[in-house]
Amino acid sequence: MKEKKTLITEIYQILYKRMGPQGWWPADSKVEILLGAILVQNTNWRNVDQSLTKLRQETNFLPENLLQLSLPQLQSLIRSSGFYRQKSRSIVATINWLAENKWDYQAIVNQFGSRLRSQLLKLPGIGQETADVLLVYVFDQVEFIADHYTRKLFNYLGYQANSYQQLKQQLNLPASFTYQDAQELHGLLDEFGKKWLKNKTDFENSFLFLELKKNKI
Repeated sequence: MKEKKTLITEIYQILYKRMGPQGWWPADSKVEILLGAILVQNTNWRNVDQSLTKLRQETNFLPENLLQLSLPQLQSLIRSSGFYRQKSRSIVATINWLAENKWDYQAIVNQFGSRLRSQLLKLPGIGQETADVLLVYVFDQVEFIADHYTRKLFNYLGYQANSYQQLKQQLNLPASFTYQDAQELHGLLDEFGKKWLKNKTDFENSFLFLELKKNKI
């Protein structure tokens, strides 16, 4: 097997060449990304989209409007995403934390540096995957997002990837990656996964597997 960082680069290049830029995360602002990242936990994007539509209508995703929502209001708006009580507490805690830091994402990065991930994990309802999504898409940091499709892909490639942390411990993004590369890779892997990672047979018939095989990876 190729050196791990070379493998990630090769996968990225093959997917990008074949599929083109994906423009992920599907949102118009960092506030919308933040809300979507929390709401999508343990549900599908269709349900999240309903919640985001209601939140947009009610607040236009303006921080000051979000902060003015009562907890019952917020829970009602996000009910379609499930676990709405837990998710509402997570949203309130996160937006209050950002408000304390004046919603200055770069200042937050400068303040916490390499400790930012652990700081995010201290917020209620922010797990490892959500923290990494926020790092990549809200704080413009280079981080590997070992989500469901990514773990499935690397399992098929021979890695032991039974949990989020297990794959994170094995893989890092190449030093040459920018945060834009990290964003694009995640989007490509998810879009690829929806079509080609339903099972191992589908994957072994995919352009990615055939290209990796041809390159003797």
